[in-house]
This record gives sequence, structure tokens and C-alpha cells, in this order.
Amino acid sequence: MSQLAGSLEPIQPRRPDWKRIGLLAGLIVFIALCGVAMLILLGYNIGPRALAVGVLAAIIPVPVLVAAFFWLDRYEPEPIKYLAYCFAWGACVATLVAFLLNNLAGWAFGKLHWPAALVAVVVAPIIEESMKALGPILLFWRRRRTFSGVVDGIVYCGLSATGFAMVENILYLGGYGYASGADKGGVAGGLSQVIALFIARILLSGFAHPLFTSMTGVGLGVAARAGSKAVRRLAPLAGLLAAMIMHGSWNLMITLAQQTGQYLIQLYGYFSVMVPIFLAMVGLALYLRAWEGRLTERILPEYVRTGWLTAPEVATLVTMGRRMSARAWAKRVAGDEGDRAMRGYQFAATQLALLRDGLHRGLAMRPADLTAMLAEERRLLEAIAWYRGKFSRDPHAPPVTWDGTRYHVSFPDGSVRTVEPPELPVVPVPVVLPRYPQTGYR
Repeated sequence: MSQLAGSLEPIQPRRPDWKRIGLLAGLIVFIALCGVAMLILLGYNIGPRALAVGVLAAIIPVPVLVAAFFWLDRYEPEPIKYLAYCFAWGACVATLVAFLLNNLAGWAFGKLHWPAALVAVVVAPIIEESMKALGPILLFWRRRRTFSGVVDGIVYCGLSATGFAMVENILYLGGYGYASGADKGGVAGGLSQVIALFIARILLSGFAHPLFTSMTGVGLGVAARAGSKAVRRLAPLAGLLAAMIMHGSWNLMITLAQQTGQYLIQLYGYFSVMVPIFLAMVGLALYLRAWEGRLTERILPEYVRTGWLTAPEVATLVTMGRRMSARAWAKRVAGDEGDRAMRGYQFAATQLALLRDGLHRGLAMRPADLTAMLAEERRLLEAIAWYRGKFSRDPHAPPVTWDGTRYHVSFPDGSVRTVEPPELPVVPVPVVLPRYPQTGYR
């Protein structure tokens, strides 16, 4: 095994990168301006009252969808700033560009006397999926390490699509719903139309946009863990193409149903195509979520054998149930600070497993990549040691040390007993590591 862990000398703090800060500020301003412009366009097209109704109705499902993606990301939570960026990108930038280009395509098709339905079936899927995916793709390009696997890709792309769907629903619920219904039946007619569209667009098919764009997320996640350069390049394109095809197929079924009056087409497509794909994607997401827990069980024993971690520590990371038990134990012995430290410890340990797995997969092909991974591993090991210090002593248990193979328990009479580790511990044993390796391991 290649040497990776370095000595635990303090890492010097970096100086502020003003160029990076300037680019970040510019990105925030750009996204905010796009959001303001989109609101102005919506208000101009559907009116302020319909806009207000649309906003209130469209926001309702957002907390549920966002919570679902946060739950999926519990093993190795991504930074809130990146999650917020993806959501804001989808809600502000992607919607504005898609709105302008779709309307431009509709105008051009009208001039050419082409069927307007082509915009919904062909143009809109290409534009919308490209724009929803562009935000996460830019993040993947600039912050590759934030993508540790397929789950991260699904979460980032799913949040971008959730933001996009929210703003699109404002247009549909406010314009095609309230404004259209109010013209015919007043306020009551408008609200009844909003309820009907809410059921159709949100309760029955609110998963559509996140489902489509999650295909791109799968491609980005595969690229993040692939050692092959060809796979890293082709996987995101394949995912984006799958998203466009699914989006176009869904729009085609709706268009055919509307133009022929045979709404069984849409019903058949919904239950025989969209729902099975959605359930399959949910199953894949749950499997991958559990995979992150099992990864720690496969990879982290390498650190147990060299004395960095103990066997019970690794065992507590395998499932969310064990992680919650460990947090409860840490809170009992060290209060709220212990609970926070255990959460940080579990996050750092999961990142450590993903980093080592990346090394096994050949992700450190260049010397610069290996150097960066060495520095990251050292940072994670320092973090683990610091977190462990916050909850490493249970006042109700005798002092215990770990030598990488067995426990050494010190009793009040001064005797020391050697104890073999249990096979399946479910809570951590508070131990003290006698020393840390200074030159890594091979």
C-alpha cells in the first residue's frame, strides 16, 4: 500500500484569497440578479396577485423535497453553501435562461410555421435539463472533491431541479391556475383552478423535475469515483442525455394526450413508465446511501490495523442506527459538546473512508493529486483525533488503551487485563490511543 498518512504537524492557516472572494461575491450577485429578473418577468406576465398566489402555492412542497435530499445525504452531509448554491442556481439562473430561450424558440417556430408542440417535446427538455445541470457541473468542475459519489450527484442535481420546479410552478399555479380561473369565475374560480393544478403538478408529478435531473447527478457521481478518464468524460454526458430523453418523453405523453383528447395516454405513461422509474431511482438512492455506511466497514479497518482507529469505532459507523447510538453515548458522557464532537467525528471518518477508497480506485493519477490526498488525509486524521478528545473518557468505565489489536483495561487494584475486541459492538468503547504513527503506513 502506498504511503499516504503524514505526520500530524499543525497545518498553517492560509491567507485570504481575495480573487476567490471576489469571484464568489460576483456569483452571488449574478444569481440574485437572475432571481429578481425572473420575478419581474413572472409578475409582468401573470400579474402581481397571481404571482403572490403562485409563490405561496409553489413553496408548499419545497421543504418536503429539500428534507428528503438532506436525509439522503446524512452519512456524509455536503456543505450547506454548496447545497444552497445548487438550489439557487436552479431557481434563479436556470429558470430565467430556460424561460427566455423557450419563448424565443416558440416565436421562431411560429415564424417557420413549425408545430408549437415541438418546443415542449424537443426544445424545452434540452434547454431545461442543460441549465439545471449546469450549476452542479460548474461545482463539479471547480470543487471536484465535494462530489464523493453518486449520492452527492443526486443531491446536488436534485436540489437544482427542486429550485427550478418551484419557480416553474409559480408560473403554472399563478398564471395557468389562478389568473386563468379568476378571469372566468372570479377569486373562487381562480382558487379552484389552483387546487386542481396543485394536485396534478405537485401531488402527482412533483417528483418529475428532480427525477429527470438526478440522471445527470448519477453521471456526475460515477465520474467522481471513476479511475478511467473515458468514464469521467462520458458518464456526465450519458446522464444528461438520459435526463433529456426522460423529460422529452414525459412532455410527449402530455402533449399527445392534450391534442388527441385521449388522456389515458398520459395516465398509462404515468403509471407504467414514470412511477416505475421513480421507484427504481428511490431504490438506487437508498442502496447507495447504505453503501456509504458499508464503505466505512470495508475501508477503515486499514486504519485499525495501524492504530489510528479502534474496531468498535469502525463498527459504530456502519449504520445510521449505530451512529445515533454513538451520539447518544457521547452526549451522556460529554453533554452537548460530546454530541457535536461525535457528529463531526462520524463525518470526518466517512470522508476518510471515501478518500482511501478513491486511492484504491486510482483517482490519484498525478503527483499533485496524491499530494492533495495526503494533505486531506492528514487533516481528517487531525480532526478525528480532536473530536475523539471531546468524548474519549467515560467516567463510569475503567481506563482502556488500544494497541491496534487488543484492549488493555486498567483496574483500580493496578492490574491490567488484555481483552479481545468484540465482533459486533454497537456503541464505542472509550479508549485512549497510546500514540499516533508519525510516518504513515504502507
